[in-house]
Amino acid sequence: MSTLRFKMVEAAFGKKPSPVDIPVNRPSEYFGMYVFNREKMFRYLPADVFEKLAKVIDTGSALDRSIADEVAAGMKRWAVEMGATHYTHWFAPLTEGTAEKHDSFIEHDGKGGVIEEFTGKLLVQQEPDASSFPNGGIRNTFEARGYSAWDPSSPAFIVDDTLCIPTIFIAYTGESLDYKAPLLKALRAVDKAATDICRYFNPEVGKVYAYLGWEQEYFLVDEGLYAARPDLLLTGRTLMGHDSAKNQQLEDHYFGAIPTRVAAFMKELEIEALKLGIPVKTRHNEVAPNQFELAPVYEECNLANDHNMLIMSLMRKIARNHGFRVLLHEKPFKGINGSGKHNNWSLGTDTGIGLMSPGKDFSGNLRFITFIVNTLMAVYKHNGLLKASIISASNAHRLGANEAPPAIISIFLGSQLSAVLKHIEESEPENLQSLGGKKGMKLGIPQIPEILMDNTDRKRTSPFAFTGNRFEFRAVGSEANCASAMIVLNSALAEQLKEFKSAVDKRIAAGEEKFSAILGVIKEYIKICEPIRFDGNGYSDEWKAEAKSRGLDCETSVPLIYDSYLTDESVNMFETAGVMNRKELEARNEVKWETYTKKIQIEARVLGDLALNHIVPVATKYQSSLIDNVYKMHEIFPEEKADKLTVRNVELIEAISSHTAFIKEHVDAMVEARKIANRIQDEREKAIAYHDTVFPYLDEIRYHIDKLELIVDDRMWTLPKYRELLFIR
Repeated sequence: MSTLRFKMVEAAFGKKPSPVDIPVNRPSEYFGMYVFNREKMFRYLPADVFEKLAKVIDTGSALDRSIADEVAAGMKRWAVEMGATHYTHWFAPLTEGTAEKHDSFIEHDGKGGVIEEFTGKLLVQQEPDASSFPNGGIRNTFEARGYSAWDPSSPAFIVDDTLCIPTIFIAYTGESLDYKAPLLKALRAVDKAATDICRYFNPEVGKVYAYLGWEQEYFLVDEGLYAARPDLLLTGRTLMGHDSAKNQQLEDHYFGAIPTRVAAFMKELEIEALKLGIPVKTRHNEVAPNQFELAPVYEECNLANDHNMLIMSLMRKIARNHGFRVLLHEKPFKGINGSGKHNNWSLGTDTGIGLMSPGKDFSGNLRFITFIVNTLMAVYKHNGLLKASIISASNAHRLGANEAPPAIISIFLGSQLSAVLKHIEESEPENLQSLGGKKGMKLGIPQIPEILMDNTDRKRTSPFAFTGNRFEFRAVGSEANCASAMIVLNSALAEQLKEFKSAVDKRIAAGEEKFSAILGVIKEYIKICEPIRFDGNGYSDEWKAEAKSRGLDCETSVPLIYDSYLTDESVNMFETAGVMNRKELEARNEVKWETYTKKIQIEARVLGDLALNHIVPVATKYQSSLIDNVYKMHEIFPEEKADKLTVRNVELIEAISSHTAFIKEHVDAMVEARKIANRIQDEREKAIAYHDTVFPYLDEIRYHIDKLELIVDDRMWTLPKYRELLFIR
């Protein structure tokens, strides 16, 4: 082991858990202490202002600008009492991260001093430079104005000394330049469409909420070892590294005892998250070594998404207190599980009914089936778009291996629910009145028991699985913004529910009874969307061929997958739902293609640098020592004996020559392919060129570097190996 690497490993493994200042209070007593929630609003706002603001939050009605100053004054008073000196509009541009510009509360008092001031104008709206964020050409440097605008439905919070105000981010010309604005529009669209359907069953339903429960997977790596791996530092993943002799094959890490240092990190993270109102609940070891998971209690989708963005930032910060770096890349290590962010999604009403849960009578169960089948239809019609919503340069490495779902979108329902749909499809409406039961759904057929909420299997190779009272979108990547998937899913369902209502109303207008009309349309839909239902092995070659024959999107090129955003069907869906227009979609795709190109470009440059400046010199140095050994052996021993004694060294010398020659040749070819691709002006074509002509070199070069890692003397290898990176002591 090289001296530098030895010191890094020794330092990392020798670290003690950092002390954590743990409050003696119960979590319920400090939960949300840094959040301007309803309790704080009630205390710091006038009664009439509180009622108006609460109505905005509950109903989604427009904010009365006349109350903005009073809200700002109350919010500032609370923030100052909590030690805040600055404020910021906190938003999510198209970078997969968040953005913030801090301003202090101080203003001149006109007497040579300053006062703390925060007006409604500053609360409601600000003007960040829109040209400095990804915008797909909507904003140029000479026309840079953009607006951030307060989202009252997501409460303000304090981080360190700064009051953070969740906002949307739009261009001066009105187009959205973030994830929150279209997400809010998608949630509004699905609320309206789903409420209309709910009123078939209960006229008192006034609002439908989309809920999200994310499961955040991540890796922890010792900070010293991380700093010694330029590929991890610059790309978030290891571009080289041979498998450790032991990784996850013994299945001993999943749900195992949490290492002491990691437990200390988790404890501090949970405390700080709870203070910020993030209802974290579950923590455990994941399947791969050094991989862990954090999951909260379900929340309304917009708030849950904000909390996920906040928790990722919090994780990065707190990890460093414990000598770790958090890896959120979907596939930081080859050959073991990657990290996802399973999006558990469901709908519920303001009357307390879960729309993805079976009912207690015929009406309730028909409502359940209605929303299940319409979700199937939405995913079927827009399966390519849903894939585009979760694909990225990094997530493409994860999908389709090591327990991650494949990139082909399909839905797993489980045997019981599949049998229910089959029974409905094959039965006449008058024979379906047995859709009732005290606890679940009874079908009047002995071999199918009543459906209970958790009476479904788990399916690790399904990208989109029904898991009892929700759908789990498993294909979402660990470092992604959940909003990308949630925008598409909720928009697609909103469109589908509107079509469903139109079809049902048409039957009712023709004289058909309401429930009979609903069942009639459902029967048609069950047959139409059958191709999206798949309960088998998503990894098999047979499924890939079958999926293609079913008409599902089987594209594997990331840049081409993004084309799904710009099909006529997708554009019409987004525009009809009022979520995004064609100009916004075209701009976002420009950003996606450009981001893909840059990520592959960076990886190629880092790999080329490491290969020529780390790997080849080390391998050549070891090769020289072997050559020297061969010469010396021939000086000492007779020719025939020396040949026998040095045969292994000669083989190694030849192998090193072969591997280093390949690496040099292919790094040069990769650089040339990059130069050619860089001359392409069109972002889509450039991304395609990087995918087709640059990206393949990464694995080809890596293969030969990994072979050299097995050959070169361990004491000379400068980069920390998998066996060191993957096991926390």
